[in-house]
Amino acid sequence: MARETSEPNTQPIARNRRARHEYQILETWEAGMVLTGTEVKALRNGKATMSDAYAIVRDGEVFLLNLHIAPYEQGHQFNHEPTRTRKLLLHRKEIRRMIGAVERQGLTLIPLDLYFKRGRAKVVLGLGRGKKLHDKRADARKRADERDMARAAARAARTR
Repeated sequence: MARETSEPNTQPIARNRRARHEYQILETWEAGMVLTGTEVKALRNGKATMSDAYAIVRDGEVFLLNLHIAPYEQGHQFNHEPTRTRKLLLHRKEIRRMIGAVERQGLTLIPLDLYFKRGRAKVVLGLGRGKKLHDKRADARKRADERDMARAAARAARTR
């Protein structure tokens, strides 16, 4: 399981806000990324978009697709392709577990967070099952109810 990204040595870069709305996250892993120099510099400037990104398992390796890292301004001819396929670094045991879940159960690997941890770019992958429309509505209703209860409790505490 992935550790929380609230450690003091982490710098957040990007977060996939739609992922938790569109998918029910069952399990998470922290993975390293194989990047080029201009990609790292662009990430340090916060130039990443994760909205359409997903991961696949191919030949016993995990790859991240559609992660958009904008070209580095001072990169010139050595700049990278913005949406190239990037290899993720995981333990073999974790990859085997992913293969089983993705192939047999029909689940999806979605990147949730992208951050620097002790100078290394890390991504948190979530194993997700797509939500149906009624599930999304139920989650929204539950959040609204919790918000109303918190307001009522705060109002009751003020009147005492």
